[in-house]
Amino acid sequence: MPHEKDAQDIKRLQAFNDHHNSQFQTTVFATWDEKDIPRPIYQYLIKPYINFAQQVVRHPTDVIFVTHIIIYFTTNLPSALFLYYHFTWIHGVLHALYSLWCMGAFTLMMHQHIHNNGVLSKRFATFDRLFPYILEPLMGHTWDSYYYHHVKHHHVEGNGPEDLSSTVFYQRDELSHFLCYVGRFLFLIWFDLPLYFLRKGKTNLAIKAGGSELLSYAFFYTMSKINFYPTLFVFIIPFAQLRLGLMIGNWGQHALVDEVDPDSDFRSSITLIDVPSNRYCFNVGYHTSHHLNPLRHWREHPVHFLQSKDAYSKGGALVFHNIDYLMMTVKLLQKDYMYLANCLVPIGDQVGMSQQEIADMLRTKTRRFTQEDIQKKFPQANKAQQKRSAKSAGIPSAPGTRLSGLLSMLSHPVMRAGIKEE
Repeated sequence: MPHEKDAQDIKRLQAFNDHHNSQFQTTVFATWDEKDIPRPIYQYLIKPYINFAQQVVRHPTDVIFVTHIIIYFTTNLPSALFLYYHFTWIHGVLHALYSLWCMGAFTLMMHQHIHNNGVLSKRFATFDRLFPYILEPLMGHTWDSYYYHHVKHHHVEGNGPEDLSSTVFYQRDELSHFLCYVGRFLFLIWFDLPLYFLRKGKTNLAIKAGGSELLSYAFFYTMSKINFYPTLFVFIIPFAQLRLGLMIGNWGQHALVDEVDPDSDFRSSITLIDVPSNRYCFNVGYHTSHHLNPLRHWREHPVHFLQSKDAYSKGGALVFHNIDYLMMTVKLLQKDYMYLANCLVPIGDQVGMSQQEIADMLRTKTRRFTQEDIQKKFPQANKAQQKRSAKSAGIPSAPGTRLSGLLSMLSHPVMRAGIKEE
């Protein structure tokens, strides 16, 4: 049961989220809260805007999505079009930097979009389906790939051995392993993801995932033939920036994996509180909460966390403050475990541990898993692998069997990363 202080905080947060409650507050901006806006400006400008935007979004809390969509359509898109009309190097560099600045918030808005089949109300369903196809390439995304990789693949596998973005095959405080991890995603995901769906017997998803990715590449190539330099700054550089950012972020989210129970959502991901990204990127720090319930609304994550502190404690979860995923990855690669220990919020058995003991504990959670470890710790993945192997057993001469075996070998993360088994 929540403590008295937690119970008060839960009640207050629930009131903020309930549009029937007199204390309800929608989110309009990431930078300013309602109390920060001068009353005349709020009364005569912001309030009418809120009344309009709440008719557009699916949830009354989510006016900020309309804010972001307006910003991107009135800044990124016109800037990109003007670069094709009149290119200058200064404009190109500034455009790429601005796209990088917008990329995190846009990606996490799309994170809400792909998990909930949109963010706008039914009246705007057509626009809700179409606007990502305009904005995604400007923000480094290929069409629909985020949905296929994240929803249809990552959340199915949950950082297990079948997850193409899994960290378990890597020593997660080693730069060389991190570079293999990033390189594999950058250069091979166009092949790996369709192959994953084929191995799972999901041919339709394989065709869609591969087709949308290759169609995006064809679009980039065509635009580069029309006018290379604008394409470089409008599409290609943001594409590279985003893919690098996604892997840095995922490494930080899933680098600390419990050596005893790595298949637990509590122990294979982390929670970040009191960090800027929670404000600017829709509570992205509550990653454990998201894996426990991928459909949970972004404003409900803090409520769930406070309600479930006992479960997090008993589950051996890791909670940090004052550190974002980018710095988490940096500090891991620097092997600066004392810094990470200072950022840990001790819960459960962690309470009473010294800083050195916490640092030593965190170090054990970056050790790469051997094949023997994986067979013991991930029984469900092993059952699925054995089922596929049994399905093709007894037909050694069939071309399809040999091809399936070859593809299975090629898709193995350790084989693809070029990391030898120890």
